[in-house]
Amino acid sequence: MREELQALSADHLNRHLIPTADAHRPVLHRKGKRLVNFSSNNYLGLAGHPRMIQAMREAAEKGSGAGSSRLIIGHSEEAEALEQELAAFKGTESAVLFPNGYMANAGLLSSFLKPSDAVFSDQWNHASIVDGIRMSKARKYIYRHLDPDYLESLLKTADQQGAGRKLIVTDTVFSMDGDVAPLRDLVELKKRYDAALVVDDAHGGGVFGDEGKGMAHELGVDREIDLYMGTFSKAFGVYGAYVAGKRDWIRYLINKCRPFIYTTALPPVIIAGIRASLRLVRDADRLRRELRQKSGWFRRQLTGLGLDVAGSATQIIPVVVGENEQALLFSHRLQEQGVLSVAIRPPTVPAGTARLRFSLMANHREEDLRQAIEAIKLCCFA
Repeated sequence: MREELQALSADHLNRHLIPTADAHRPVLHRKGKRLVNFSSNNYLGLAGHPRMIQAMREAAEKGSGAGSSRLIIGHSEEAEALEQELAAFKGTESAVLFPNGYMANAGLLSSFLKPSDAVFSDQWNHASIVDGIRMSKARKYIYRHLDPDYLESLLKTADQQGAGRKLIVTDTVFSMDGDVAPLRDLVELKKRYDAALVVDDAHGGGVFGDEGKGMAHELGVDREIDLYMGTFSKAFGVYGAYVAGKRDWIRYLINKCRPFIYTTALPPVIIAGIRASLRLVRDADRLRRELRQKSGWFRRQLTGLGLDVAGSATQIIPVVVGENEQALLFSHRLQEQGVLSVAIRPPTVPAGTARLRFSLMANHREEDLRQAIEAIKLCCFA
């Protein structure tokens, strides 16, 4: 293990845990230093909202933990109400809660897919999707990023090879590039080749679509999605995840999904926080508008400097640097200027594409954004 750690250090791939205060806020504090925060996924700035905190305080009186798996102990009326609210929010027949997005993706893919099935995954899908596919042992077809023509060629190949059920899975908003899946094209392909379509809307939920319903609703294809996975740890500002879809599909998950069956249910305080957050998100049109305006301005400033933002079209805006050492140095120099944007390196991104990831929040002030741009100018061109 020491040799492997030394090799990571030599390749500038070693990671460290750093105590940080106010990590969900636009300005955080680390080792006594004030830093403008561009590394949080708290996109709408709702984490810490007074209404959520109050709801969680009240729920704490009901106990600090759920006590057991839901299939053993049951679940609270609040948990059942939340799942009904989520199904109504997404426009599906049913929904089920998970502790986090990783478990939801790994669980749904390993449950629905069998070795005789074929799964088609965008090459830059989240690690939880990659691992869920591995666990399923289904036949894996990886298509080039955002390339529906290449996906169609793989669908044809799978048919020729006698694949059983076919499932296409994609992030909606890609977490390290900030670009958007071609959902309309994927819907057409799923229909043409009799496949199912599963989307991970972790970074689109709350931010896009009417009432923050997500990217599929933004693009008008929400009724064509077979299963949604979404999280509450980003724009919703809490914790946890859900899967939403047809009633029989959700019943199947409850009976077959090991990460659901063998995991203690979410505690009452989290359930209460999510319910409060869902109400806030649905009424957050002003925050979504401000986030979009600020993200657009910030992206235009970066592209005006000639920097590579990797096709970003959302609140996630990378600056691709290239080598790991360069990205770490860039991040360190920005911190010296009072700006935190963490270096993202392999295996999270492909080798040779290390980057800084700027994640914007609706409650970033104009002076925060201008400070970041001036710091970037100084670090890149001084």
